Amino acid sequence: MMSPKLWSVIAGCLLVMMCHTKEVLAFTRPLPLFRSTPMSSRRINLVEKRRSTTTTTLVWMNKDDNKNDADDDNSMADPNPLGQNNYNNNNNNAAAGGELSILDDIKMWLRSGEAKEDFKTYTSGLVVALIIRFFIVEPRYIPSLSMYPTFEVGDQLAVEKVTKKYKPYERKQVVVFRPPETFREIVGERKGREALIKRVVAVEGDEVEVKKGGKLYINGQKQDEPFTAENAAYEFGPVQVPRGSVLVLGDNRNHSLDGHIWGFLPTENVIGRAVFIYWPPGRIGANELY
Repeated sequence: MMSPKLWSVIAGCLLVMMCHTKEVLAFTRPLPLFRSTPMSSRRINLVEKRRSTTTTTLVWMNKDDNKNDADDDNSMADPNPLGQNNYNNNNNNAAAGGELSILDDIKMWLRSGEAKEDFKTYTSGLVVALIIRFFIVEPRYIPSLSMYPTFEVGDQLAVEKVTKKYKPYERKQVVVFRPPETFREIVGERKGREALIKRVVAVEGDEVEVKKGGKLYINGQKQDEPFTAENAAYEFGPVQVPRGSVLVLGDNRNHSLDGHIWGFLPTENVIGRAVFIYWPPGRIGANELY
């Protein structure tokens, strides 16, 4: 069974990884929510000790003054004969507050050796989450219908960033990428900084053409594309994909600002491959992502 502290680290990792873009990445400094010795137990023990001392004082004050010396010898002695005022103040504070304040609770935790242990645990969890987020896999949010019906507005998907370093791109793969310079010239510098998602339809060396009712042809062969919303209402090519580039198109062919307008995509601009949809729950899966 996993400890509460480990669950907390896992929750922190998921929180970091669920951020949609780098611009909104946030991770608050972890508070001592989980401890091997709960602070609430320490607080209760301290309050019980104070209540016990207060009870002792009341017993001493309520002794009958008319009892004889023998009875007085057996009665309870003043627990604080020289510091009664300070003693009463302390007990009044305990009685008034009932418990330590949250600020005192945190101060006690910071002074303990357990604070260092918790800090190391949460810090290591944060570092692991950030490494995964920036170098292995990251989430992305779909804001438009240019890839409909494969993606709908609001879909959230995981984008892996490792295989691009050693595995060549293939047709029909869905990639997330930084727009090339030609795209920024069309839409402007501000919108041109946003990452895009499209489907690779041709790789380097391929001859590409869109013709005969909007059908895609690669090297003279008509392509089967069940993932598209409709046939293209335009003609394109024939052109050959240059070295170090791919051609990407949106699945919603007639409502996508893609490679048939701004040209080829340098492979160095690719951020990663889309591998599966994880939200909303009804759309979880990797259909048509290849």
